[in-house]
Amino acid sequence: MDTNALAASLAVDYPVLNIFWTMLELFLWILWFFLLFKIITDIFRSHDLSGWGKAGWLVLVIILPLIGILAYLIARGQSMGKRDVEQARQADAAVRAYIRDAAAGTPAEDGTGGGGRSHVEDLAKLADLKERGAISEEEYQKAKDKLLV
Repeated sequence: MDTNALAASLAVDYPVLNIFWTMLELFLWILWFFLLFKIITDIFRSHDLSGWGKAGWLVLVIILPLIGILAYLIARGQSMGKRDVEQARQADAAVRAYIRDAAAGTPAEDGTGGGGRSHVEDLAKLADLKERGAISEEEYQKAKDKLLV
């Protein structure tokens, strides 16, 4: 039997409805794994559960996965959503603070951004010194070139 005949016989033996059913099973399997990992991470980040509570939920989710996941979603699904929203708010606030500090040219509170004075402030001070006659045109140009490099 050649390869074309073998491929044709395999295609006939696997109808279209079975292809859709296989795709649905694969989708549900991936969805279940997504929920499993989401719930396990929520169990560990939940501050209102004690250590024994976390251990109990974890054992239930791992030993009886379908029942454990459904029970967790029913019992703690609403608080899981609230924790997600609060974590998103904190991340958004941190990004906004970083951007604000970086734009202002001041160091961030955690020491990750900024860098002191901005180049604009330094150039303004140099121009002021030149206007007052404290530095010459040549000194002004050298200092400006040094700042802009």
